[in-house]
Amino acid sequence: MLQRISELIGRHRNFLITAHERLDGDALGSELALHHMLQRMGKAATIYNQDVTPENYRFLPGSALIVHEFPRLVSFDAAFILDCGELARVGKEAARIATVPCLINIDHHIANGGFCDATLIDPQASSTGELLFRIASHMGLALTGEIATCLYAAILTDTGGFRYGNTRRGTLLAAAGLVEGGADPQWISENVYDMNSPAKIRLLAEVLPTLTFDGDGGIGSLTVTQRALAVAGALPEHTEGFVDLPRTIRGVRISVLYSELPDGRFKLSLRSKGAVDVERVARAFGGGGHVNAAACLMTGSLPEIRRRLIQAIEMYAAEA
Repeated sequence: MLQRISELIGRHRNFLITAHERLDGDALGSELALHHMLQRMGKAATIYNQDVTPENYRFLPGSALIVHEFPRLVSFDAAFILDCGELARVGKEAARIATVPCLINIDHHIANGGFCDATLIDPQASSTGELLFRIASHMGLALTGEIATCLYAAILTDTGGFRYGNTRRGTLLAAAGLVEGGADPQWISENVYDMNSPAKIRLLAEVLPTLTFDGDGGIGSLTVTQRALAVAGALPEHTEGFVDLPRTIRGVRISVLYSELPDGRFKLSLRSKGAVDVERVARAFGGGGHVNAAACLMTGSLPEIRRRLIQAIEMYAAEA
């Protein structure tokens, strides 16, 4: 498939690049790296995202070029759909993106049935950024500092700073190659993790009192309501990393972040330690992800949602 994607890049001239809603470091780093890669090959590329770029990723080279209104007067030859298991995850312009003549999907999520003309899907990869590193290596494309920085940020964030179980030999070799190509690990890590806004810290103060334990203490959770966001003057992007906090507590094997959406639904972000498979839990509610990191959307009151989730965890993950 690496050769197939290389051929498609060589054949086409004008590319659209997009990724999922509620952008994270892997999505943004991958988009921007691919944009720089295509430009080095003399191609035209436009990055469209429905959502604005979170503050802590605006340091990435090229982030100011991202557009948030779909370019309606541009005729694209091909579109890259990155870090998405289904086209609907790109948001409100999914139907318009589907009309692009050639769709190319690069993803590392288990729940991906293959919805594009060409796909590179590897659930064993740490991140979409790692897969793009493979593409660059396959094509013999020399890394620039911009490409290396964006790909390193993608891998860094989706491995939790190289702490998660998806950090494998190939991941570390890719990271080493990116450092050799010009990525500065300390500078990137400081921008990602050490540039929290006052709004994020105020939101954390609102959220910490919601810490709850279920399943004899093995399940820890936090809840972010619309009211908490308003009181803190925060945005949904400021919740990044909150789901990992309960997991750092001794005895907690699964952590959950319940995030209330403006329409009243809840997004559930799930993290786990060891062999506990939260992807199966999320899939039971129409979501997906990875063994140790997954998400889904649920409708109902928070107590009812919590009850249903705990039941699913006990069914799918408790034996691990």
